[in-house]
Amino acid sequence: MNERILVADDDSNITDVCRRYLEREGYLVITAKDGLEALELWRSQTSSLIVLDLMMPHKNGWEVCNEIRQTEDVPIIMLTARGEEQDRLMGLTMGADDYLTKPFSPRELVLRVQAILRRMRVVQASPVTPAEHTIKYEGLTVDVAKRTVEISGQLIDLTVTEFEMLYLLASHPGQAFSRTQILSKIWDFSYEGDTTTVTVHIRRLREKIEQTPSDPKYIKTVWGIGYKFAGDGIS
Repeated sequence: MNERILVADDDSNITDVCRRYLEREGYLVITAKDGLEALELWRSQTSSLIVLDLMMPHKNGWEVCNEIRQTEDVPIIMLTARGEEQDRLMGLTMGADDYLTKPFSPRELVLRVQAILRRMRVVQASPVTPAEHTIKYEGLTVDVAKRTVEISGQLIDLTVTEFEMLYLLASHPGQAFSRTQILSKIWDFSYEGDTTTVTVHIRRLREKIEQTPSDPKYIKTVWGIGYKFAGDGIS
């Protein structure tokens, strides 16, 4: 497999357990005990996915995530304290793809890592036919092969998860997806009813592609159901 996972947490018991479980599944694992070391390892060794604790010395998880997101869309899973909903929301808002609340099952971490990396491998390996190569709709261009998004000719930086969510909706114009359906299709397994991550990712996506996020042109809310991409006029 040879996919490298960076795990950053100031609790050595957590990093040791994460390492054991992830290595058992064939991943290469490097660990950091604080935010500064996490950034150093990220810069020096390419990682397929990063697991970040929010509360770390020197630089916290928010700061590390924010710095990484300036230049790279590598998937990030945040570790947060149980019951700290604001921490989870902040982590997602900063650009995390997923989160786990402590204490968590190491097996659940493995499942989430596998789901994210499996999705990335499928996307990278999937052939793109000419008809699917580009999705266009009133100033929005989604290049499926290059995995780029432009608004009125301006390139927009999206994370892996944000791109997948936009592609899901834009490739099914007019079709309403519930938050649970989006979780199932994008994250690839059950989240036991917690759809907060979908809501936050939709908000981040709107902030990036909509001229007026509070009155979106592309991603519409379907009250009582979820979200849909506007209209049928995609070419």
